[in-house]
Amino acid sequence: MEAAGLGLFMISACSVVIVLEHPSSPLRQMIATSLLRRLFIGIAMGLTAMALIYSPWGKQSGAHLNPSTTLAFFRLGKIEPADATLYILAQFVGAASGVMLSKIVWGQAITNPSVSYAATVPGATGSAAAFIAELSISFFLMTVVLRASNSRRLNRFTGILSGAMVATYIAIESPLSGMSMNPARTFASAAIGRIWNGLWIYFTAPPIGMLLAGELYVRVRGPEKVFCAKLHHENNKRCIFLCNYKALSEHDSGKERM
Repeated sequence: MEAAGLGLFMISACSVVIVLEHPSSPLRQMIATSLLRRLFIGIAMGLTAMALIYSPWGKQSGAHLNPSTTLAFFRLGKIEPADATLYILAQFVGAASGVMLSKIVWGQAITNPSVSYAATVPGATGSAAAFIAELSISFFLMTVVLRASNSRRLNRFTGILSGAMVATYIAIESPLSGMSMNPARTFASAAIGRIWNGLWIYFTAPPIGMLLAGELYVRVRGPEKVFCAKLHHENNKRCIFLCNYKALSEHDSGKERM
């Protein structure tokens, strides 16, 4: 499910970038402003993320779709080592499969320099700026995920908040780093397209950012306030994690009685 989810995300990413950025695309010719094109790409990818999180498979797997997210929840004690390892492996395989399928479907269009396999590479401001940007956006995304997913009131909106942040980051931050937050997502485009620019940034900054967010969360709220590793838990799907979601309901009920 994690492999398929990230594979579908990459198919969506490659397709949307081709439709909006390829020079021969009618939409590319209609929308001359790069900021406006990034806005539409962001909206499309934000909606894709939401759809995957709230899909039956996303509800089942927890919809990490990102090794950085899985590592953060592993560090927070919510995932067994074997499950974390298999999740991360599946995410890399799924992302690469998605880009490969996109290459088969789109052919030479995906190799155009304006598309470049939807690769995420450092922008004109350089590697240092890209590293700081990736670390920052990863930190803030994981902070929102932890605050929302561990709130009985906000839990059901975690996917909406995450998708909205993805859309915003693509529109605003992508000129700095390409907006990845995801080692598997970046590796997939890099491996299939042989575009290795700044790969180390995307293997270090996103995990560090999300791990820092997790560390800050437990220092402020305590490790017992991390109830599960699912982004969306208000469903009837089986949970494979070290789950204590029932305690969240009891915790919030107790606060309401107070």
